[in-house]
Amino acid sequence: MNTRNLNRRTFLRNSGVSLAIPWLEVFGKSAEAPPKRALFICNTLGFYPPAFYPANPGVNYEASDYLSLLKEHRDDLTVFSGLSHPDQGGEHQCEMTWLSAARNPGRDGFQNSMSVDQYASGKLGYTTRFPSLSLSSDGAMSQSYTENGVMIPAMDRPSEIFSKLFLQGKPHQVAREKEKLRDGRSILDSLGDQRSRILRKSSSSDQERLEAYFEAVREAERNLSQAGAWMDRPKPSVKSPVPEDIADKADLVGRIELLFQLVPLIIQTDSSRVISIVIQNNHGIPLINGVAAEHHNLSHHGRDPKKIAQLFKIESAIMGCFGNLLHRMKEHQEAGANLLDQTLTLLGSNLGNAAAHDPRNNPIILAGGGLKHGGYVTHNRNDNTPLGNLFVRMLQEMGMETDAFSSSSGVLRW
Repeated sequence: MNTRNLNRRTFLRNSGVSLAIPWLEVFGKSAEAPPKRALFICNTLGFYPPAFYPANPGVNYEASDYLSLLKEHRDDLTVFSGLSHPDQGGEHQCEMTWLSAARNPGRDGFQNSMSVDQYASGKLGYTTRFPSLSLSSDGAMSQSYTENGVMIPAMDRPSEIFSKLFLQGKPHQVAREKEKLRDGRSILDSLGDQRSRILRKSSSSDQERLEAYFEAVREAERNLSQAGAWMDRPKPSVKSPVPEDIADKADLVGRIELLFQLVPLIIQTDSSRVISIVIQNNHGIPLINGVAAEHHNLSHHGRDPKKIAQLFKIESAIMGCFGNLLHRMKEHQEAGANLLDQTLTLLGSNLGNAAAHDPRNNPIILAGGGLKHGGYVTHNRNDNTPLGNLFVRMLQEMGMETDAFSSSSGVLRW
């Protein structure tokens, strides 16, 4: 059999294999290309602007202090300035809207909207075992929100994330999970049976709301059904050991590294194609040499040189973790390319100037994804371009037919 002429999906179907596996060289150049993925990483306390941005734009920019830590990846990334979501504010409230771009967070009556990671995962559906994964350096707070503005709790323990992704579980555990799904479906079915009776007794405005509700129920049913189908499929096998969780939340670098080490495994096994990681602001005094104050306190440095020096150490360490992630992703090959080539990798923050809680001019780096990189692209720092325009570009690069997301005004090109 000439495996180089095989279509990957046909191969899996004809062979009866339902395991999610990486794209292998055996399928050859004629096989369909690996899918594009999206990785969103937010450092909620921002990056000190003078150490982040180069002095001059273009491909020949002189690297700033932070970008010099990424010098081996210079041709793999693009730096942006002058991007932000419109109508943000409310001190740290813009953390919750960094992926959704919903306006006026923190104001009375505010309700968040769908985040871009959930928009993408909704388009992809259960193509993978997990349509999306939301991870956090500490606690369940995430930046992932459903269409109804409900936060999706993040996972912050690497050992549990690893188990969820790669450990099959004992038969009775799998059976219990299946039973949960069956119970969910039976509840939804009973709601569906009552639909006609409820609608007959409702006003026209209530009927509109109920129709929207029942459509959400139908979507939940589809999701449950697809999730149940994955229960009978073996989880991918990886050689990496189960990571040991770090109990001390002050070990910010250690916690970030553990999360970042999981990313190539997730991508290699095609366990999910949409990942969000939030680096929280509540790690106290980080265990970094030369740092003696809380990260949050240092971000409000008031131009104090001693505080800025400590902040520089923290943010340099975070940037170093990002550099390590890019290196790992470039080490792993699939179908003649590396994982970074197939993964749109966004690092940024909801705050452009954390010292003043300023949500404008977000620091943004986009790496990988097969795009042309290597430059520093500037936008108007007084009249920012919507960050949503970059989200639209990422969605389009993932093959989604869309020309708008939330407060976007177009698609970002460079």
